[in-house]
Amino acid sequence: MGFKKIVFSAVLCCVFSGAALAQTTELGINAGAAGYIGDINPSNLFKPSGVAFGAYVKRNLDPYWAIGIHYNYGKIKGYDANSDDASLRTRNLNFSTSLNELSVQVDFNFLEYFSGGGIKNFTPYMFAGIGGVLFNPKAKYNGETFELRYYETEGKKYKNYAFSIPYGVGMKYRIGERLGLFTQLGYRTAKTDYLDDVGDRYPAVPVISDPSRQNPNGVNLSDPSGKNFPGGVQRGNFVKNDTYFFVHIGLSYTFTSDKCYSF
Repeated sequence: MGFKKIVFSAVLCCVFSGAALAQTTELGINAGAAGYIGDINPSNLFKPSGVAFGAYVKRNLDPYWAIGIHYNYGKIKGYDANSDDASLRTRNLNFSTSLNELSVQVDFNFLEYFSGGGIKNFTPYMFAGIGGVLFNPKAKYNGETFELRYYETEGKKYKNYAFSIPYGVGMKYRIGERLGLFTQLGYRTAKTDYLDDVGDRYPAVPVISDPSRQNPNGVNLSDPSGKNFPGGVQRGNFVKNDTYFFVHIGLSYTFTSDKCYSF
């Protein structure tokens, strides 16, 4: 290995890993449930509606601070027909979507802890970060499933990805020399109003699906209620960003090292 490569590798090691004892690499996996707050579930802040799981790699900068890359998958859904609100039941919309999220998150431990060291065996913590999420809302009417984004049910296009802002709280427990157990609840503000395909007003011209064997006359995807709401009437609520959340329990394993790589 050339001298420049040695120096470059050493610098990367010490910048990313830090000097020696203070830093560790942590891998984790988790599973739990996902839910959402938006136009079809506007008020219930904790209503899980599908499974969730994920994984991460994290660098513990010291016993209090850590930064990591996280991947989370979840399924969310909502049904007006199940709402306690009579006006939502009349609207009769529904959706489901998978979520694929990648984010960078910073943790802060309230106590001096990490699973490879620290003086405490547990700590509450909080986290925040920035990320992105992929989604694709679908609805089911009269036995047929529709990918709603392609129909432009409100007469406008939207992307199937959005920035997201994760934040939340949790608890970590050390259950072995390098093994940890954690639980957490994390919300995400998505920079889109269309996780559920609902966000604005009924279109001037209703969007009717193509005829099929299940639905020879098609389905009015803009207004499946059959109430014939006029164009321009508010279809969603006035909150411009949907929110989703994950509640997880997981395991972590910490790799510790007392020095940078030697050459």
